[in-house]
Amino acid sequence: MIRRIAAAAALVLSLGLAGCAATVSLPAAEHANDPLCAEVTVHLPDAIGDLERRWTDAQATGAWGDPTGVLLSCGVEPPGPTTLQCVTFEGVDWVVDTSELPMQRITTYGRTPATQVFVDTEVISPSDVLPVISRIVKPFPTDASCVDVEDATPVPEDG
Repeated sequence: MIRRIAAAAALVLSLGLAGCAATVSLPAAEHANDPLCAEVTVHLPDAIGDLERRWTDAQATGAWGDPTGVLLSCGVEPPGPTTLQCVTFEGVDWVVDTSELPMQRITTYGRTPATQVFVDTEVISPSDVLPVISRIVKPFPTDASCVDVEDATPVPEDG
């Protein structure tokens, strides 16, 4: 009798798991163990747009969509000053790297630890992703912000 119950439970469990998307394998960022990254992880939404959240196998990461349209890692190295495009959502500055389109690598600027999202622009628009994630990382300490080229301090020439 116990064997039949165990076999039935195993069958139900296997059928339930067969409908689930596979776990997304991601590397943990260097500073993923920062306590602020734990705050990010517990506040990640169940969905971004129409993309449902998927399980990941690394600390301080998130993924949405099947196929995956958004990947998130908290604890990446903060970017330094750059000439890449900078956009602001919900009071959070983001540096946008479009060098690998349709994937965009978008990283918080001036916040430590830095959070990075990879967005597949053929699946979802970054303007649908960044407001959601910005609300989560907004409480992080800010030590810099983006400036327009006209407002940047010129670097002195050696001479």
